[in-house]
Amino acid sequence: MYAVVRSGGKQVRVEPGKSVRVEKLAGAVGDSVALEEVLLIGGEDSVRVGTPVVQGAKALGTITAQARGPKLTIFKMKRRKGYRRKTGHRQPYTEIRVDKIEG
Repeated sequence: MYAVVRSGGKQVRVEPGKSVRVEKLAGAVGDSVALEEVLLIGGEDSVRVGTPVVQGAKALGTITAQARGPKLTIFKMKRRKGYRRKTGHRQPYTEIRVDKIEG
């Protein structure tokens, strides 16, 4: 069984027992989390598609990490003008281990 959930403006495919990284969610490591916006549930024989979400469905999981992604370098330059800007960014994320999918 698998599901497609919406979290942080992105759609993520989740399966029980697998880990997935989503945009940062509130909570500490070890806390339970419920992803309520389930867009699709698929199994061996059937697929249920929501309009826009599947009613009564949710993915339950446990937070395994709160961390930041790799550093990205942003470099801006205009040739022959002496304009250079260098900044960096690290996006925070939450890693979730999906325990089960209800619905």
